[in-house]
Amino acid sequence: MPTVSAPRWSPKDHPQPKYTTALVDHRRTRRRPSVHPRTPPVSSPLAQTVVQPRHDPHHLPTFDSNALVAPSEPILYLPPLLSSLPTGYIHPPVPTSNYRPLTTDTRLPNIDPVSLSLHRALHDFHPVTPEYALTPYEEAFNWSEMLLPEEAEREWYCVVFRSKRKEGSDGGPLYEADKNAHEEAVQNGGLILYWYGIPHQATGLNLATCIWQSRAHAIAANSRPHHVRAMRLAAASYERYELQRYRLIKTQGEPGLRVEPYDRGDVGW
Repeated sequence: MPTVSAPRWSPKDHPQPKYTTALVDHRRTRRRPSVHPRTPPVSSPLAQTVVQPRHDPHHLPTFDSNALVAPSEPILYLPPLLSSLPTGYIHPPVPTSNYRPLTTDTRLPNIDPVSLSLHRALHDFHPVTPEYALTPYEEAFNWSEMLLPEEAEREWYCVVFRSKRKEGSDGGPLYEADKNAHEEAVQNGGLILYWYGIPHQATGLNLATCIWQSRAHAIAANSRPHHVRAMRLAAASYERYELQRYRLIKTQGEPGLRVEPYDRGDVGW
């Protein structure tokens, strides 16, 4: 198997979005009135791909945290951001689909065999509708296309962040805090994938999601210093947001994955 061939994540060329709390596990929904002039929304990457097929969907534009809000050209493709595997593990070849992943500079400290199979399957992770921000989580992504070994059995913890940014909010410090919180979460373990969309052109609504090896990992991220700083900055940046939680389930004898709402108890290990 070849060595790492997926493109590497760089905060200069491929920055993370303005802060999304899909990285953490919270219990409250906040709603705040908008008090600033409207920020021009950006369009859905999938919708733009349909409208303007002449653009290369593999092209990742160079943008900073400000240009992500009002890009000079359509952002057609936002790949999954997978946590780099521990030292000694080899990333699989770049998939032949249009959904090439990015990987973090920071490596996971460890990963179990079934989560490694999921990590490989998530190289093709992508939304199946431009309306993902308003679509049930189990229907918004290509779960049915991600196949794991039939003998594998495990559950993972998913956090979903549905949001609408406060119009005119300054996200520079929050962007930096989010980037640091993400790398911190990878370094401390458990975070397999971080995926974010961009605001819907008409509604401004957005969705981001994280997949963790366990719920315990997600909860542990709450007390990390970069996360604490990011949360302090987040309150002023969103008009509203809602956190949802799910189980991602692989049953022995079935190659596919299924998603169910989280109810209670531990998830993963």
